[in-house]
Amino acid sequence: MGVQINPYPLRVEPELMEKLRVVARDHSRSVNKEIEMLVREHIAAYEAEKGKIEVPAN
Repeated sequence: MGVQINPYPLRVEPELMEKLRVVARDHSRSVNKEIEMLVREHIAAYEAEKGKIEVPAN
């Protein structure tokens, strides 16, 4: 895992965060890792539809 360069403060409605905690706990993950998994799945679906997103190397 790489170092996070630009931390992003996530603002989420309290009820939604509580539900996310339940889902994360059910998957034996932290909330952060659950969010990361959801983002990965969303990006994979996007790329399947639109094509690979090219990110320049640092």
